[in-house]
Amino acid sequence: MTPFDAVGPVLARFRTAPTPRGEGRTRHNLGVLAAAAAEDLDVARLAEAHLDATTILAELDGPAPSPGSCWGVWAAESGPDAVRVAEGRLSGRKPFCSGAAGPCTHALVTAEGGRLFAIDLAGPGVTVHAGEWQALGMRGSAAATVDLDAVPATEIGAPGAYLERPGFWHGAIAVAAAWFGGASGVAAPLRRAGRDGRLDAHGLAHLGAVDAALAAARAVLRDAAATLDEQEPAAWDAERRRALRVRAVVETAVEGALQRTGRALGPAPVARDAAHARRVADLEVYVRQSHAERDLATLGELAGADDADPLS
Repeated sequence: MTPFDAVGPVLARFRTAPTPRGEGRTRHNLGVLAAAAAEDLDVARLAEAHLDATTILAELDGPAPSPGSCWGVWAAESGPDAVRVAEGRLSGRKPFCSGAAGPCTHALVTAEGGRLFAIDLAGPGVTVHAGEWQALGMRGSAAATVDLDAVPATEIGAPGAYLERPGFWHGAIAVAAAWFGGASGVAAPLRRAGRDGRLDAHGLAHLGAVDAALAAARAVLRDAAATLDEQEPAAWDAERRRALRVRAVVETAVEGALQRTGRALGPAPVARDAAHARRVADLEVYVRQSHAERDLATLGELAGADDADPLS
């Protein structure tokens, strides 16, 4: 089975609803993403994009994805070749389009003026440049550069609504859930070594640190999911702060899993276990979707606006 064949069963496990929150839907969907990522990060990346697209369409009163479709969200910009709009058609270039060379049948595409459009990839004017992705990591996510030449498109929401809605930050938390699943998968050989009694004191210390970091990541993801399921959307900055907090904690867990598993076990897992080596390479690429210190600086600005939260 290829990663593309595995996407469909993951999509089928998501809980869909007319609105993006309520009734445990968020926690369930994040759990589906994390479980998929622990097995295969390429599959999780494609599934996460489809979940994001489904949520965006629901929030902005767009059409529901048809059964059997797989959607991407292509929001990266390409400078002077950015996508332009003329008479309901899109022209321009989109880089880093996950799923373009694989399972995606449709995509949400950002364009000039903060506008968002839905396109059918089977329609005319779509050219996929599939050979540009040279990284070993995330090779199976089918990321490609896509040229659009007068592609028929349907506008979704008002100009600017894609970025201005609180749900933009809910999608950022879903990405972190996939990172978390990937970190759990990377740390699996370290856990097995501990269970089998193959770790010395230094190895056990690494395992303890990884376990604590993953527990913290799991806790913030569950807390965020519960809030999104049970409460109405907060102000945009509050949603942004929540998402950046979650991503910072999960990214720390990712870095710990990558570094400490390698330091504890040496080169053998990445040299002799192809699945583990691919998982490490995939996670190192995927987590760079974070903006690292730039996100931490933004979080610092938001955190300075009020006092520390009480433990309650």
